[in-house]
Amino acid sequence: MRRFWLLFAQTVTIGLAIWFIVTTLKPDWATGSLTSSPLHIAASKVPLQEVAPGTPTPGSYRDASHRAMPSVVNIFTSKDAKPTTPPQVLEDPLLRKFFGDRGDDSDDKQSSLGSGVVVSSQGYILTNNHVIEAADEIEVALADGRTATAKVVGADPETDLAVIKIDLPNLPAITLGHADQASVGDVVLAIGNPFGVGQTVTMGIISALGRNHLGINTFENFIQTDAAINPGNSGGALVDTNGNLLGINTAIYSRTGGSLGIGFAIPMTTAKTVMESIINTGHVVRGYLGVEPQDITPELAESFGLTRKTGAIIAGVLKNGPADKAGLKPGDILVAVEGKPIADTTDMMNQIAQLQPGTKAKLTVLRKTQESTLEAVIGKRPPVKRQAESE
Repeated sequence: MRRFWLLFAQTVTIGLAIWFIVTTLKPDWATGSLTSSPLHIAASKVPLQEVAPGTPTPGSYRDASHRAMPSVVNIFTSKDAKPTTPPQVLEDPLLRKFFGDRGDDSDDKQSSLGSGVVVSSQGYILTNNHVIEAADEIEVALADGRTATAKVVGADPETDLAVIKIDLPNLPAITLGHADQASVGDVVLAIGNPFGVGQTVTMGIISALGRNHLGINTFENFIQTDAAINPGNSGGALVDTNGNLLGINTAIYSRTGGSLGIGFAIPMTTAKTVMESIINTGHVVRGYLGVEPQDITPELAESFGLTRKTGAIIAGVLKNGPADKAGLKPGDILVAVEGKPIADTTDMMNQIAQLQPGTKAKLTVLRKTQESTLEAVIGKRPPVKRQAESE
Protein backbone atom coordinates (compact mmCIF):
# COMPACT_ATOMS: atom_id res chain seq x y z
CA MET A 1 0.00 0.00 0.00
CA ARG A 2 2.85 2.39 0.82
CA ARG A 3 4.34 1.73 -2.59
CA PHE A 4 1.02 2.55 -4.23
CA TRP A 5 0.71 5.92 -2.48
CA LEU A 6 4.33 6.76 -3.40
CA LEU A 7 3.59 6.06 -7.06
CA PHE A 8 0.40 8.13 -6.85
CA ALA A 9 2.25 11.07 -5.26
CA GLN A 10 4.94 10.98 -7.95
CA THR A 11 2.30 10.93 -10.71
CA VAL A 12 0.44 13.91 -9.24
CA THR A 13 3.70 15.84 -8.81
CA ILE A 14 4.72 15.24 -12.43
CA GLY A 15 1.23 16.19 -13.64
CA LEU A 16 1.26 19.46 -11.70
CA ALA A 17 4.69 20.27 -13.05
CA ILE A 18 3.53 19.68 -16.62
CA TRP A 19 0.40 21.84 -15.98
CA PHE A 20 2.54 24.66 -14.59
CA ILE A 21 4.83 24.59 -17.62
CA VAL A 22 1.88 24.56 -20.06
CA THR A 23 0.02 27.40 -18.34
CA THR A 24 3.19 29.48 -18.29
CA LEU A 25 4.44 28.92 -21.83
CA LYS A 26 1.24 28.02 -23.75
CA PRO A 27 -1.75 29.48 -21.87
CA ASP A 28 -4.02 29.07 -24.93
CA TRP A 29 -3.55 25.30 -24.67
CA ALA A 30 -4.85 25.41 -21.11
CA THR A 31 -8.06 27.24 -22.20
CA GLY A 32 -9.00 24.40 -24.47
CA SER A 33 -8.31 26.24 -27.74
CA LEU A 34 -6.35 23.42 -29.25
CA THR A 35 -9.06 23.25 -31.91
CA SER A 36 -9.99 25.98 -34.40
CA SER A 37 -10.12 29.58 -33.17
CA PRO A 38 -13.57 30.69 -31.92
CA LEU A 39 -13.25 33.84 -34.06
CA HIS A 40 -12.58 31.74 -37.13
CA ILE A 41 -15.55 29.52 -36.38
CA ALA A 42 -17.84 32.51 -35.81
CA ALA A 43 -16.68 34.26 -38.99
CA SER A 44 -17.20 31.19 -41.10
CA LYS A 45 -20.82 30.94 -39.95
CA VAL A 46 -21.75 34.62 -40.52
CA PRO A 47 -23.00 35.51 -44.03
CA LEU A 48 -20.90 38.42 -45.42
CA GLN A 49 -21.45 40.74 -48.39
CA GLU A 50 -18.37 41.70 -50.41
CA VAL A 51 -18.12 44.07 -53.37
CA ALA A 52 -17.58 42.29 -56.66
CA PRO A 53 -14.05 42.56 -58.07
CA GLY A 54 -13.76 45.44 -60.55
CA THR A 55 -16.71 47.42 -59.15
CA PRO A 56 -15.98 51.17 -59.55
CA THR A 57 -15.36 53.09 -56.35
CA PRO A 58 -17.84 55.99 -56.01
CA GLY A 59 -16.14 59.33 -56.52
CA SER A 60 -13.00 57.75 -57.94
CA TYR A 61 -11.04 59.42 -60.74
CA ARG A 62 -9.14 56.29 -61.70
CA ASP A 63 -10.49 56.25 -65.26
CA ALA A 64 -9.44 59.85 -65.90
CA SER A 65 -6.02 59.20 -64.37
CA HIS A 66 -5.41 56.01 -66.34
CA ARG A 67 -6.49 57.74 -69.53
CA ALA A 68 -4.23 60.78 -69.11
CA MET A 69 -1.16 59.48 -67.25
CA PRO A 70 0.46 57.64 -70.20
CA SER A 71 0.52 60.93 -72.15
CA VAL A 72 2.40 62.88 -69.44
CA VAL A 73 6.19 62.59 -69.67
CA ASN A 74 9.14 63.52 -67.51
CA ILE A 75 11.62 65.96 -69.04
CA PHE A 76 15.25 66.08 -67.94
CA THR A 77 17.48 68.84 -69.29
CA SER A 78 21.13 69.72 -68.81
CA LYS A 79 23.21 72.72 -69.75
CA ASP A 80 26.68 74.07 -69.14
CA ALA A 81 26.93 75.89 -65.84
CA LYS A 82 27.46 79.60 -66.34
CA PRO A 83 26.52 82.73 -64.38
CA THR A 84 23.09 83.89 -65.47
CA THR A 85 20.58 86.39 -64.21
CA PRO A 86 17.40 84.52 -63.29
CA PRO A 87 14.09 85.78 -64.68
CA GLN A 88 12.41 88.33 -62.45
CA VAL A 89 9.54 85.96 -61.66
CA LEU A 90 11.98 83.50 -60.05
CA GLU A 91 13.19 86.20 -57.68
CA ASP A 92 9.64 87.05 -56.67
CA PRO A 93 9.10 85.54 -53.19
CA LEU A 94 5.51 84.61 -54.02
CA LEU A 95 5.22 83.75 -57.71
CA ARG A 96 7.34 80.75 -58.60
CA LYS A 97 7.82 78.67 -61.70
CA PHE A 98 7.89 74.89 -61.18
CA PHE A 99 11.55 73.95 -61.31
CA GLY A 100 12.80 70.65 -59.99
CA ASP A 101 16.28 69.77 -58.76
CA ARG A 102 18.63 72.14 -60.58
CA GLY A 103 21.78 70.42 -59.37
CA ASP A 104 24.89 71.78 -57.72
CA ASP A 105 26.32 75.00 -59.13
CA SER A 106 29.81 73.58 -58.66
CA ASP A 107 29.17 70.88 -61.27
CA ASP A 108 30.26 71.32 -64.86
CA LYS A 109 26.62 70.99 -65.90
CA GLN A 110 23.38 72.04 -64.28
CA SER A 111 20.36 69.79 -64.56
CA SER A 112 16.68 70.47 -64.12
CA LEU A 113 13.52 68.52 -64.54
CA GLY A 114 9.96 69.19 -65.50
CA SER A 115 7.06 67.60 -67.26
CA GLY A 116 5.44 67.60 -70.68
CA VAL A 117 2.36 66.30 -72.47
CA VAL A 118 2.30 64.20 -75.65
CA VAL A 119 -0.21 66.01 -77.87
CA SER A 120 0.38 64.09 -81.09
CA SER A 121 1.25 60.51 -81.98
CA GLN A 122 3.84 62.06 -84.34
CA GLY A 123 5.96 62.84 -81.29
CA TYR A 124 5.07 66.46 -80.49
CA ILE A 125 5.23 67.30 -76.78
CA LEU A 126 3.88 70.50 -75.23
CA THR A 127 5.73 71.91 -72.22
CA ASN A 128 6.86 75.20 -70.68
CA ASN A 129 9.53 77.36 -72.26
CA HIS A 130 11.30 77.82 -68.93
CA VAL A 131 11.73 74.04 -68.68
CA ILE A 132 13.78 73.72 -71.87
CA GLU A 133 15.21 77.18 -72.55
CA ALA A 134 19.00 77.26 -72.98
CA ALA A 135 19.20 73.47 -72.50
CA ASP A 136 22.03 71.65 -74.24
CA GLU A 137 20.37 68.27 -73.90
CA ILE A 138 16.73 67.27 -73.46
CA GLU A 139 15.83 63.76 -72.37
CA VAL A 140 12.21 62.55 -72.27
CA ALA A 141 11.05 59.60 -70.15
CA LEU A 142 7.65 58.08 -70.91
CA ALA A 143 5.36 56.44 -68.38
CA ASP A 144 5.91 53.06 -70.06
CA GLY A 145 9.64 53.22 -69.33
CA ARG A 146 10.89 54.28 -72.76
CA THR A 147 13.28 57.22 -73.12
CA ALA A 148 14.28 59.40 -76.05
CA THR A 149 16.30 62.49 -76.83
CA ALA A 150 14.12 65.41 -77.86
CA LYS A 151 14.73 68.37 -80.16
CA VAL A 152 13.15 71.79 -79.80
CA VAL A 153 10.58 72.62 -82.48
CA GLY A 154 9.99 76.14 -81.24
CA ALA A 155 9.20 78.23 -78.18
CA ASP A 156 7.13 81.25 -77.22
CA PRO A 157 8.58 83.03 -74.16
CA GLU A 158 5.67 85.48 -74.03
CA THR A 159 3.26 82.69 -73.06
CA ASP A 160 5.98 80.44 -71.59
CA LEU A 161 5.12 77.58 -73.94
CA ALA A 162 7.39 75.35 -76.01
CA VAL A 163 7.04 72.37 -78.33
CA ILE A 164 9.61 69.60 -78.46
CA LYS A 165 9.63 66.41 -80.55
CA ILE A 166 10.76 62.82 -80.05
CA ASP A 167 10.99 59.96 -82.51
CA LEU A 168 9.29 56.90 -81.02
CA PRO A 169 6.47 54.67 -82.29
CA ASN A 170 3.06 54.16 -80.67
CA LEU A 171 3.05 57.34 -78.61
CA PRO A 172 -0.05 57.84 -76.39
CA ALA A 173 -1.38 61.27 -77.41
CA ILE A 174 -3.72 62.97 -74.95
CA THR A 175 -7.20 64.15 -75.90
CA LEU A 176 -7.54 67.94 -75.87
CA GLY A 177 -10.39 69.32 -73.77
CA HIS A 178 -12.47 72.47 -74.08
CA ALA A 179 -11.04 74.91 -71.55
CA ASP A 180 -13.51 77.57 -72.71
CA GLN A 181 -16.33 75.40 -71.36
CA ALA A 182 -14.71 74.90 -67.94
CA SER A 183 -16.30 76.55 -64.92
CA VAL A 184 -15.23 77.50 -61.42
CA GLY A 185 -15.86 74.52 -59.16
CA ASP A 186 -15.11 71.86 -61.78
CA VAL A 187 -12.92 69.03 -60.48
CA VAL A 188 -9.49 68.82 -62.13
CA LEU A 189 -6.44 66.59 -61.83
CA ALA A 190 -2.82 67.80 -62.00
CA ILE A 191 -0.32 65.29 -63.38
CA GLY A 192 3.43 65.76 -63.36
CA ASN A 193 6.75 64.86 -61.76
CA PRO A 194 7.04 66.91 -58.55
CA PHE A 195 10.52 66.99 -56.97
CA GLY A 196 11.54 64.17 -59.30
CA VAL A 197 9.77 61.52 -57.20
CA GLY A 198 7.96 60.14 -60.25
CA GLN A 199 4.63 60.62 -61.95
CA THR A 200 2.06 61.93 -59.48
CA VAL A 201 -1.65 62.77 -59.69
CA THR A 202 -3.33 65.30 -57.40
CA MET A 203 -6.94 66.47 -57.31
CA GLY A 204 -8.61 69.84 -56.77
CA ILE A 205 -11.05 72.22 -58.36
CA ILE A 206 -10.89 75.18 -60.71
CA SER A 207 -10.66 78.15 -58.34
CA ALA A 208 -10.83 80.92 -60.94
CA LEU A 209 -10.64 81.56 -64.68
CA GLY A 210 -8.99 84.31 -66.71
CA ARG A 211 -6.41 85.27 -64.10
CA ASN A 212 -4.04 88.00 -65.35
CA HIS A 213 -1.98 90.95 -64.12
CA LEU A 214 0.26 88.46 -62.29
CA GLY A 215 3.49 89.51 -63.99
CA ILE A 216 4.36 85.93 -64.95
CA ASN A 217 4.05 86.17 -68.74
CA THR A 218 3.45 88.92 -71.26
CA PHE A 219 0.14 87.33 -72.29
CA GLU A 220 -1.82 85.94 -69.35
CA ASN A 221 -5.16 84.16 -69.13
CA PHE A 222 -4.58 81.54 -66.45
CA ILE A 223 -6.72 78.81 -64.97
CA GLN A 224 -6.29 78.94 -61.19
CA THR A 225 -6.54 75.67 -59.28
CA ASP A 226 -6.03 74.36 -55.77
CA ALA A 227 -4.81 70.96 -56.98
CA ALA A 228 -1.43 70.37 -55.32
CA ILE A 229 1.37 71.21 -57.75
CA ASN A 230 5.02 71.59 -56.81
CA PRO A 231 8.51 72.05 -58.32
CA GLY A 232 8.89 69.65 -61.23
CA ASN A 233 5.24 70.00 -62.32
CA SER A 234 6.08 72.62 -64.96
CA GLY A 235 4.73 71.57 -68.33
CA GLY A 236 2.52 68.90 -66.78
CA ALA A 237 -1.14 68.33 -67.50
CA LEU A 238 -4.23 69.79 -65.90
CA VAL A 239 -7.06 67.47 -66.97
CA ASP A 240 -10.79 67.20 -66.38
CA THR A 241 -12.58 64.20 -64.87
CA ASN A 242 -12.65 62.53 -68.28
CA GLY A 243 -8.88 62.77 -68.66
CA ASN A 244 -9.02 65.52 -71.30
CA LEU A 245 -6.30 68.18 -71.31
CA LEU A 246 -7.52 71.57 -70.06
CA GLY A 247 -4.21 73.34 -69.47
CA ILE A 248 -0.44 73.26 -68.95
CA ASN A 249 0.69 73.79 -65.33
CA THR A 250 3.05 76.76 -65.14
CA ALA A 251 3.43 78.59 -61.82
CA ILE A 252 2.36 78.74 -58.19
CA TYR A 253 1.71 81.45 -55.64
CA SER A 254 3.75 80.44 -52.62
CA ARG A 255 5.62 81.80 -49.62
CA THR A 256 7.58 78.58 -49.14
CA GLY A 257 8.24 77.26 -52.64
CA GLY A 258 5.76 74.43 -52.10
CA SER A 259 2.07 74.21 -52.88
CA LEU A 260 -0.25 76.46 -50.89
CA GLY A 261 -3.29 75.70 -52.99
CA ILE A 262 -2.86 78.49 -55.55
CA GLY A 263 -1.55 77.20 -58.86
CA PHE A 264 -1.82 78.50 -62.41
CA ALA A 265 -2.18 76.68 -65.72
CA ILE A 266 -2.17 78.01 -69.29
CA PRO A 267 -5.56 77.09 -70.80
CA MET A 268 -5.70 75.02 -73.98
CA THR A 269 -7.52 77.87 -75.73
CA THR A 270 -4.17 79.67 -75.63
CA ALA A 271 -1.85 76.67 -75.74
CA LYS A 272 -3.49 75.10 -78.81
CA THR A 273 -3.11 78.29 -80.89
CA VAL A 274 0.52 78.73 -79.84
CA MET A 275 1.30 75.05 -80.36
CA GLU A 276 -0.17 74.93 -83.88
CA SER A 277 1.68 78.10 -84.88
CA ILE A 278 4.98 76.70 -83.60
CA ILE A 279 4.49 73.35 -85.35
CA ASN A 280 3.50 75.01 -88.64
CA THR A 281 5.98 77.90 -88.75
CA GLY A 282 8.47 77.36 -85.91
CA HIS A 283 7.37 80.54 -84.13
CA VAL A 284 4.29 82.53 -83.12
CA VAL A 285 3.07 85.44 -85.25
CA ARG A 286 1.16 88.18 -83.43
CA GLY A 287 -0.28 91.53 -84.32
CA TYR A 288 1.49 94.70 -83.19
CA LEU A 289 0.39 98.29 -82.80
CA GLY A 290 3.52 100.00 -81.47
CA VAL A 291 2.20 101.73 -78.37
CA GLU A 292 2.97 101.80 -74.66
CA PRO A 293 -0.35 101.32 -72.85
CA GLN A 294 -1.30 102.17 -69.30
CA ASP A 295 -4.28 101.12 -67.20
CA ILE A 296 -6.83 103.72 -66.17
CA THR A 297 -6.47 104.19 -62.42
CA PRO A 298 -8.82 106.33 -60.30
CA GLU A 299 -6.06 108.95 -60.05
CA LEU A 300 -5.54 109.06 -63.82
CA ALA A 301 -9.28 109.14 -64.44
CA GLU A 302 -9.57 112.15 -62.17
CA SER A 303 -6.62 113.98 -63.77
CA PHE A 304 -7.96 113.32 -67.29
CA GLY A 305 -11.51 114.16 -66.26
CA LEU A 306 -12.72 110.72 -67.33
CA THR A 307 -16.07 109.24 -66.38
CA ARG A 308 -15.14 105.75 -67.61
CA LYS A 309 -12.84 103.20 -66.05
CA THR A 310 -12.38 100.92 -69.06
CA GLY A 311 -9.94 101.28 -71.92
CA ALA A 312 -6.18 101.79 -72.16
CA ILE A 313 -4.36 105.11 -72.00
CA ILE A 314 -1.72 105.49 -74.71
CA ALA A 315 1.33 106.64 -72.75
CA GLY A 316 3.71 106.43 -75.71
CA VAL A 317 3.70 105.83 -79.47
CA LEU A 318 6.55 104.21 -81.41
CA LYS A 319 7.76 106.54 -84.14
CA ASN A 320 6.79 105.30 -87.62
CA GLY A 321 5.00 102.34 -86.02
CA PRO A 322 1.49 101.19 -87.00
CA ALA A 323 -0.18 103.39 -84.37
CA ASP A 324 1.90 106.44 -85.30
CA LYS A 325 1.02 106.05 -88.97
CA ALA A 326 -2.65 105.71 -88.05
CA GLY A 327 -2.59 109.03 -86.14
CA LEU A 328 -2.71 107.70 -82.59
CA LYS A 329 -1.15 110.12 -80.09
CA PRO A 330 0.06 109.98 -76.48
CA GLY A 331 -2.82 110.80 -74.17
CA ASP A 332 -5.42 109.12 -76.38
CA ILE A 333 -7.55 106.43 -74.77
CA LEU A 334 -8.12 103.30 -76.83
CA VAL A 335 -11.64 102.13 -76.01
CA ALA A 336 -12.32 99.52 -78.72
CA VAL A 337 -10.63 97.46 -81.45
CA GLU A 338 -12.77 96.37 -84.38
CA GLY A 339 -15.81 97.34 -82.34
CA LYS A 340 -14.87 95.12 -79.41
CA PRO A 341 -14.56 97.11 -76.14
CA ILE A 342 -11.18 97.28 -74.39
CA ALA A 343 -11.31 96.51 -70.67
CA ASP A 344 -7.68 97.26 -69.77
CA THR A 345 -4.12 97.00 -71.10
CA THR A 346 -4.07 93.21 -70.85
CA ASP A 347 -7.27 92.97 -72.85
CA MET A 348 -5.87 95.41 -75.42
CA MET A 349 -2.64 93.45 -75.85
CA ASN A 350 -4.54 90.18 -76.27
CA GLN A 351 -6.90 91.65 -78.85
CA ILE A 352 -4.11 93.28 -80.88
CA ALA A 353 -1.99 90.11 -80.74
CA GLN A 354 -4.81 88.08 -82.29
CA LEU A 355 -4.99 90.33 -85.36
CA GLN A 356 -3.21 89.19 -88.52
CA PRO A 357 -0.23 91.37 -89.46
CA GLY A 358 -0.88 93.35 -92.64
CA THR A 359 -4.64 93.59 -92.06
CA LYS A 360 -6.48 96.84 -91.32
CA ALA A 361 -8.20 97.36 -87.98
CA LYS A 362 -10.56 100.08 -86.79
CA LEU A 363 -9.49 101.69 -83.54
CA THR A 364 -12.03 103.59 -81.45
CA VAL A 365 -10.18 106.38 -79.65
CA LEU A 366 -11.24 108.92 -77.03
CA ARG A 367 -9.32 112.18 -77.44
CA LYS A 368 -10.16 115.15 -75.25
CA THR A 369 -13.65 113.81 -74.56
CA GLN A 370 -14.23 113.38 -78.30
CA GLU A 371 -14.60 109.84 -79.66
CA SER A 372 -13.25 109.09 -83.13
CA THR A 373 -12.30 106.12 -85.28
CA LEU A 374 -8.84 105.55 -86.75
CA GLU A 375 -7.71 102.86 -89.16
CA ALA A 376 -4.38 101.16 -88.57
CA VAL A 377 -2.46 98.58 -90.57
CA ILE A 378 -1.46 95.98 -88.02
CA GLY A 379 2.25 95.20 -87.87
CA LYS A 380 4.10 92.03 -86.86
CA ARG A 381 5.06 91.88 -83.21
CA PRO A 382 8.86 91.70 -82.88
CA PRO A 383 10.59 89.48 -80.31
CA VAL A 384 10.55 91.25 -76.95
CA LYS A 385 11.71 90.54 -73.46
CA ARG A 386 9.26 88.58 -71.35
CA GLN A 387 8.83 91.39 -68.85
CA ALA A 388 8.36 94.12 -71.48
CA GLU A 389 5.31 96.32 -71.04
CA SER A 390 5.10 97.85 -74.50
CA GLU A 391 2.64 96.68 -77.12
